[in-house]
Amino acid sequence: MEHIVVIGAGQAGASLVAKLRMLKFEGQVTLIGEEPVPPYQRPPLSKAYLLGDMTQERLYLRPADYYDEQNITLRLNARVERIDTASREVHLAGEVIAYDQLVFATGSTPRKLPAQIGGALDGVFTVRDLADVDAMADPINKGGHVLIVGGGYIGLEAAAVAAKKGLQITLVEMNERILQRVACAETSAYFRALHKENGVDLREGVGLDHLIGEGHVSGAKLTDGSTLDVDFVIVGVGIAPADSLAKDAGLKIENGIWTDTFGQTSVPNIWAAGDCASFPWRDAQMRLESVQNAIDQAELVAENILGAQKTYDPKPWFWSDQYDIKLQIAGLNTGFDQIAVRDTDGGLSHWYYAGDTLLAVDAMNDPRAFMVAKRLIEAGKSPAADVVRNPETELKDLLRA
Repeated sequence: MEHIVVIGAGQAGASLVAKLRMLKFEGQVTLIGEEPVPPYQRPPLSKAYLLGDMTQERLYLRPADYYDEQNITLRLNARVERIDTASREVHLAGEVIAYDQLVFATGSTPRKLPAQIGGALDGVFTVRDLADVDAMADPINKGGHVLIVGGGYIGLEAAAVAAKKGLQITLVEMNERILQRVACAETSAYFRALHKENGVDLREGVGLDHLIGEGHVSGAKLTDGSTLDVDFVIVGVGIAPADSLAKDAGLKIENGIWTDTFGQTSVPNIWAAGDCASFPWRDAQMRLESVQNAIDQAELVAENILGAQKTYDPKPWFWSDQYDIKLQIAGLNTGFDQIAVRDTDGGLSHWYYAGDTLLAVDAMNDPRAFMVAKRLIEAGKSPAADVVRNPETELKDLLRA
């Protein structure tokens, strides 16, 4: 009986094993996860769960008994030590699991502050998994002064939660503006104003020089020479693909675990999906860090393991919740040279163009703009920027053009 083993019990791994059973695969399925809990949603960790508005059980992607019902062997609290690709074996501590097909769904890991600048002090947190967020629940609820390092979406979402909890917040971003890597200046300006309105001391073009403290963090020196007394620190400076296990096994690494357009890695019978995997897109190896990609890519790999031979054509979309604002993003803005700002009574949206080609949209509390733009991008349609800017334009008419 064929045995499919999946390493990584996050969104991609859980989606893949569920898809295998949905496709009536009757062989053995084993899902291996390092955490002690069943697969769960990660986006609410830095939002509803951190606020205390969502219980742990509500985070679970499936009821705990789903895996038994579907005859999926769920190995929790299990760390893979190495892969023997020649003998097709996964080595755990004191145990060897043979596989016929192996999938890496190992996700990503948060970038941490170096120990030499205080990253190893107590009271310094990242926001990536359940244990991270549980660890910071006590200081978040106690109040005080939090330093947030990084003005990307994770840092800004953490700032929004801290503001709702009534904390004093300083957020530093070493680039000249928040969201610089991922969004246009107009979107940065919108969220800068939003956070300042909510009391966040937001400092752009300022980085962290080092943290201060003996055992526990008590302060920070910034690159502009200023110092702060702080009670704890949240670090949101990006993530890296969790590809070391694959690298040690001899798989090709290129911006994560290299895969072809089918999700197959450089080693036969081994596949990859989710944050850890890169795939061909516009003459490069692309990685997408999103829930939607984890699900879509994992389900496609499940189909291809069973012989479908489908190519991966991503249709990216993302979201971020901050205060009472829902930011919805469709498409990828790489290479944009023009922004069309659409400001109506129904909401605000920023449309990214490269020449005359629509690439992406940022929609702030404007679900209609998001849905229309998403459909336009997927259909390869590009309404003129001036038409989009005109508040009199009916968005639904753009779909019929």
